[in-house]
Formats: sequence, structure tokens, C-alpha cells
Amino acid sequence: MPPIERYITEATLEVFATMIFIDIIPGEPLKGQDDGIDSNLTSMIGLAGDLQGVLAVHCPETAALGITGAMLGMDVAAIDDDVRDAIGEIANMVAGGLKVALAENDIATELAIPTTVLGKAVRTSGQAGVSRFIVPFASPVGDFGIELQYVLH
Repeated sequence: MPPIERYITEATLEVFATMIFIDIIPGEPLKGQDDGIDSNLTSMIGLAGDLQGVLAVHCPETAALGITGAMLGMDVAAIDDDVRDAIGEIANMVAGGLKVALAENDIATELAIPTTVLGKAVRTSGQAGVSRFIVPFASPVGDFGIELQYVLH
């Protein structure tokens, strides 16, 4: 089995280093448990093919605003279309990095269009029997997490 947790961590580090210019520090992946991140905004992208599931970016409001501000080079005061689009694009880019890493291991994966959900303390759940982990990240603008729920065929 390929090191999928490492692929997610590396893809996220690359996205933040090249597109957002915020230093982030990954934590140890949390397998099959709650991430402890009080997310106000979650962007999810479906995965199909040899690896099927959902990749999600979970952000509390402060992190979502700070990440979007850094990405766009401007102050962002409230969750709006720009914030939803920016976090959705992060989900897309991280999933794209995962897709490339998996392809190098002959695992074909297709990506859907990101969907963003707003709410207080948003949590995701999936089907029984799927593998699940969350990589928590610390950043100067707030902590966030990248979650993957998947089945590898």
C-alpha cells in the first residue's frame, strides 16, 4: 500500500509553499478519529477510480480568512465567495497532488469539482469500512486539517 498520508502531507506543503506563501507545520496523521478542529468551512472533492473517496479541507473561520488573504494578497474580513473559492481551490490542488503521486504507483484517480460547506463545527462522515485519516496543520493564521476518507481497489 502506498504511503497515502505522506502524499497528502507533501501535496499540502507544496501548495502552501508555492501558491499561498504561508509556512505550515504538519502534525502526525490521526487515523480513524476526530480531528479536534472546529471547522466553520469545509471544502470537499470526490475521488473516483482505483482510489475512491473524499478529500476535505477543514478550516476554522480565522484560518480560512488568513489563508484566503495570503492567497489573494489582500485583507479578508468575512467568509464570502472569495473564501469559499480559495479553500475549494486548495482542496483541488491537494487532491491533484495526491492524484499525481498515486499515478506514479499505477493507481488511477479522477477528481470531481470541489464542494464547500459552511457551518458551525462541521464534521464529515463516510461509509462503514472506509479508511480515514486527518493530517492536522499548524500555521500563523490558524490550524486546519486535510482529511481523506477512501477505499483503495
